[in-house]
Amino acid sequence: MAEQELELTGWRKWFAEVGDQCVFFTRFFRNIFKGGFEWSEFIRQCYEIGYRSMMLVGITSFIMGAVLILQLRPSLESFGQVGMLPKTLAVSLIREIGPVITALICAGKISSSIGAELGSMKVTEQIDAMEVSGANPVQYLVVTRILAVTLMVPLLTVIGDVIGLTGGFIALNIKDSVSYTLYLHKCVASIDFSDFLPAFVKTIFFGFAIGFVGCYKGFNSNKGTVSVGLAANSAVVTASLWIFVIDAIAVQVTSILFYK
Repeated sequence: MAEQELELTGWRKWFAEVGDQCVFFTRFFRNIFKGGFEWSEFIRQCYEIGYRSMMLVGITSFIMGAVLILQLRPSLESFGQVGMLPKTLAVSLIREIGPVITALICAGKISSSIGAELGSMKVTEQIDAMEVSGANPVQYLVVTRILAVTLMVPLLTVIGDVIGLTGGFIALNIKDSVSYTLYLHKCVASIDFSDFLPAFVKTIFFGFAIGFVGCYKGFNSNKGTVSVGLAANSAVVTASLWIFVIDAIAVQVTSILFYK
């Protein structure tokens, strides 16, 4: 009996959190179209989220492109298909690996940062002070951050893909001698519109999930300093799970629309 009550309590908490997220999403959506959009804060968040994450994304993408070439080379060499390395790298990097890895990096860096920042503001009652003073904390803190992440994650993914291809080129030239023009031509020729568009669109959803989860966890953190760390940790875990869920759905939709 006690186990059933605990199970019901768990389900009730889950449904209550889903309801809170729906309410939070409604508040976010309504405040997008309200007057007085905080453009200065939006631009600042784009700088903090995009520019300050570019180095981490670039280094990771470069290493990832180089490692993929080094790992794929022995397998393709055994079939006498070393010339397929640029095509294989470009398709795998742009379709799947680049967007997912970049999103996971952003989930770890950005979502945790937003969760901790808003959580500390909640604990120190800065959000309550904004509401008392007549300011709109949802429009200033939430809308700007979610839109900035939604915009920056696709751009970081594109930059990461280019850097990853460059890393693959350098790794390829360890044993071979391939000009960058020929390498780039093979990469571009292997990519279709059906490869780039779905990958780019799902990065928009990745960015929205990362920003939304970070803002929700931070904005609804409980009182106490411990809740700040819990909000940051929960934001990373939840955003990462959402990335995999969105990616699984995107793969199914893409296969239906483009690869019948």
